[in-house]
Amino acid sequence: MGGMHWFWWLFWLALIGVFVFYGWGRSDDQRGSPPESPHEVLKRRLANGEVSVDEYEQRKQLLDRDADPKA
Repeated sequence: MGGMHWFWWLFWLALIGVFVFYGWGRSDDQRGSPPESPHEVLKRRLANGEVSVDEYEQRKQLLDRDADPKA
């Protein structure tokens, strides 16, 4: 009888560990949102001040050129 008691403790600890492992570091907005497009990343970086306006324009032109199938 004592062996089953320890089995159930281990079972519940393992189950809690699985939930913690798969849920760790995930926020609600990361679970269902699609990945950002390159244009969205560039806009976010401009808004955060990581790139200058000139650098933004250059990179945007490059992205637009690469996305255009005629060019």
